[in-house]
Amino acid sequence: MIDYTEKFSLKNKTAYVTGACGLLGSEICRALASSGSEVIMLDISAKAGKVLEEELRAHGHKVSYEHLDITNLDKIDSSCNDLLRKYGRMDVWVNCAYPRTDDWGNVVEKLSLDSWKKNVDMHLNGTAWLNRSVALIMKEQRSGSIINMSSIYGVVGNDFTVYDGTDMTSPMAYSAIKGGINSLTRYLASYFGPFNVRVNSVCPGGVFNHQAPAFVKSYSNKTPLKRMGKPDEIAAVVLFLASDAASYITGSNIMVDGGWTAI
Repeated sequence: MIDYTEKFSLKNKTAYVTGACGLLGSEICRALASSGSEVIMLDISAKAGKVLEEELRAHGHKVSYEHLDITNLDKIDSSCNDLLRKYGRMDVWVNCAYPRTDDWGNVVEKLSLDSWKKNVDMHLNGTAWLNRSVALIMKEQRSGSIINMSSIYGVVGNDFTVYDGTDMTSPMAYSAIKGGINSLTRYLASYFGPFNVRVNSVCPGGVFNHQAPAFVKSYSNKTPLKRMGKPDEIAAVVLFLASDAASYITGSNIMVDGGWTAI
């Protein structure tokens, strides 16, 4: 009889999470660590990284903080190889970093070409080159799971009415970046599948983070579940994809959106 507890366990596995100190990244680190994995938390903020490291170690988890800037594309290959030498394996890699410029939230009419280019370069190109570097390492291991953080807006068009009454919007570059990540996921899953390397993306809907009340109400009313998501609900899906319970899943974009894309 199959032991399904073991299938969901990450015991004896080493997982890496970029953007580890963010809203979703920190919860993903907690989820992976609680399932038995050694977690390498990658972020540009040493201060936040050390705080998260202390929190998880206080609960008996095996975690370490390492500095990694995914926007420094010239150093991605060497950084990944340094991490491999230090920690020995790369069983799971979660791309959760969310780099962006200060003018990221500008509407289309105020978008500059320079801002567009910088954001695509930092986020999409950084994620793409990290995928390549990590997948090549996992190819040599003949195993591994890469999980990219995408979005519903990489799959469907935007409903801009949910921003009415707020100063919020969804940037034009966001849809291009997340759509690119979804296509990249399918490409890499096809290319590296023969080497037992799985590549999937998670597409969250809106996650509650104390946004403007008008937005929270409008967004919630549009979803079948009538609410926004929670970080742990995204982290749980990442945990599943990281585990052997998802051993026959690759090239998938998993929607975690309260039913937003179903209607």
